[in-house]
Amino acid sequence: MTGTPNQIEWAEQIKPIVNAEFDRVAAAFTALAATQPEPTRSETLTIVQIIEEQRAEVMSNPSAGYFISHWRELSDQVRHLIAADPRHKKMQLKRTAKRATVAV
Repeated sequence: MTGTPNQIEWAEQIKPIVNAEFDRVAAAFTALAATQPEPTRSETLTIVQIIEEQRAEVMSNPSAGYFISHWRELSDQVRHLIAADPRHKKMQLKRTAKRATVAV
């Protein structure tokens, strides 16, 4: 990890909290998927896949400053990562189009 010794120490304290947040969000979506019929279940499991890929990317960031500036205080960072993913955007567009078709 790169940064000053104090930054690295702080980031090492933040990283397990970030990992736990990814666990929490993934578990919530996994539990939801268990109750859903297809094709909704497949979409939810795609979100779980997005979460895991984003987790790997975030946790592999070598900058202590990144964890301090972006993850020091948890709010809705994981949700923002999901929403920014192109696969999620594509699912949202499909849902919107489907609703528009049903409403007509």
